[in-house]
Amino acid sequence: VDRRRLQDSFRSRFFRMGVQAPRRLLELAGQSLLKNEALAIAALEELPMELFPPLFTAVFTGRHSKILKAMVQAWPFRCLPLGALMKEQQPHQETFQAALDGLDVLLAQEVRPRRWKLQVLDLRKKVHQDFWTVWSGTRAGICSFLEPEAVQPMRKRRKVDGLRVGPKPPSAPVEVLIDLCLKEGSPDASLAYVIKKVKQGRGLVHLCCKRLKIFAVPMQNIKNILKMVQLDSIQDLEVNCTWNLSTLGQFAPYLGQMGSLRRLLLSHIRMSSHTTPAKEEQGVSQFTSQFLSLHHLRELYLDSISFLKDRLDQFLRCLKTPLETLSITNCLLSELDLTRLSQCPNISQLKHLDLSGVTLSCISPESLQVLIERTSATLQDLDLDECGIMDSHFTAILPALGRCSQLTILSFSGNPISMAVLENLLRHTVGLSKLSHVLYPAPLESYEVDYGTLHLGRLAYLHARLKQMLQELGRPNMVWFSANPCPDCGDRTFYDPEPIPCPCYLPA
Repeated sequence: VDRRRLQDSFRSRFFRMGVQAPRRLLELAGQSLLKNEALAIAALEELPMELFPPLFTAVFTGRHSKILKAMVQAWPFRCLPLGALMKEQQPHQETFQAALDGLDVLLAQEVRPRRWKLQVLDLRKKVHQDFWTVWSGTRAGICSFLEPEAVQPMRKRRKVDGLRVGPKPPSAPVEVLIDLCLKEGSPDASLAYVIKKVKQGRGLVHLCCKRLKIFAVPMQNIKNILKMVQLDSIQDLEVNCTWNLSTLGQFAPYLGQMGSLRRLLLSHIRMSSHTTPAKEEQGVSQFTSQFLSLHHLRELYLDSISFLKDRLDQFLRCLKTPLETLSITNCLLSELDLTRLSQCPNISQLKHLDLSGVTLSCISPESLQVLIERTSATLQDLDLDECGIMDSHFTAILPALGRCSQLTILSFSGNPISMAVLENLLRHTVGLSKLSHVLYPAPLESYEVDYGTLHLGRLAYLHARLKQMLQELGRPNMVWFSANPCPDCGDRTFYDPEPIPCPCYLPA
């Protein structure tokens, strides 16, 4: 009886206060409630949904595991963004496990709680931050996070016989949403517990992952984890491994099941020296054929792929949708590759093209010119750093660059270009109204003839000339700045017009 009286008193107090009560009063009421664990759990049935987020925050911060477990079962919103509460510097393993245990209990019940709406347990740390802070603002701010029916004025609920009993219709599985980063080192205790719960969930818990990063991890470990993941939930995949082609072939079937993939980064794939040409061709075909299943791919990044030369067409033929970003960096390409790339129908909507580190000095300038012309209507960002292109190449592509009406950023540092060509480039592109930043190499005239070292005084003078031209041509706000590799560490040193010191020169 006393417990019932306390519960009614608490419920009445919160209904009167609602979300318009001063924040301090809500905090005091929450603190008072947390002192009585049994009362707190019993009160969840009638707790106004607007008060769940602040109470949950207090419960999680105070590590009240039993109350947390009960709150997960009574959570009145579609999504519980638990990850946003988990700070990197604080261990939350006990409360984290309590939340998953609450989900486990919820799914095991034949008769679900009356207010049950939970469909997604979001464990990502960098999303939904506003959800946990908006409750301290106005009612309008809070209601923007709620379902439509929750926005209506709060009324005391009436119990209606028959509405609170009986099994609910079969429900869709609850999604546990995470970002995965697989790398060497001690196993992630949180990930291990999630996978354990997914295995125990009898199909009622789906492990979903929007972003997956893979570093140096044994392939068998990768397979064991990917078997537990809903692969069609992955939208962003990065593979940063020194795999050979046969290892990539083992991963290929998993890639083909990632039908929602929008961004793919593949880095440092090499060919084994003892692989026969026939095996090599088979491995490349097995991998590239998986692209036929990627109907939503928009961004493709290929870095340091040793087998790409004369095979780029195999990637391009299997693309099912137009790309917005294509980055091929630190790879060997042939003239045929560049020709096939310019003919590919799926570059017609390209916004970002990065060929940095691809040697183009042995490829005819016309191939690069045609490629830029094909993308000129949509191209916004062009990166040709460290491509070995010289004056003749740049002169050939100037007319095509002048037609890139959407271009905002142009970068071509690390190439041997003369001041005359830079001035010509400026004249060709000054009419591009959206072009705001140009990163150019120190012109050849700024180097010492005998030693090949950069003369900073000459560079400053030539930089001032370019800025003066921009002023005279009516584009003083267009930013032109230079960058060259640091002779000590290889990182870029920027000049605008004075050098911005490389980190290796800065005091520790």
